[in-house]
Amino acid sequence: MMMPGNLNHWKNKMMMTINSLNSIYFRQNLRKYCLLVLLLIKLTACSNNENFQIKSIKTTSGWGYTIANGHKTIIKQTIIPVISKNKSFHSEEDALKVADLVVKKLSQNTSPSITKNDLILLKIKI
Repeated sequence: MMMPGNLNHWKNKMMMTINSLNSIYFRQNLRKYCLLVLLLIKLTACSNNENFQIKSIKTTSGWGYTIANGHKTIIKQTIIPVISKNKSFHSEEDALKVADLVVKKLSQNTSPSITKNDLILLKIKI
């Protein structure tokens, strides 16, 4: 015959086992859900559906460029960025090289700013 004290002991032991199993199950599922959420965030961040269009534009003193996303112009650059003078690009090719770099930066979700070093590396005539 079981004593009431023994019954409580086994009941408590059984509850602890159930609680630890629930805890393990919860942690395993939590990890799976966290991994799933991280994967979805990564896929969303990597799927860049942006379609940029570059056009050169003739200015009164040289060349510039525009960058559009869909039907909306997002950048219109008529002068060489970073330099102290307000000068247009000497050639259409120079303008398009800089525009290509800006689009590359936009596609990588980085700042589209151009540095003087970028102009030197692209061999832009200043």
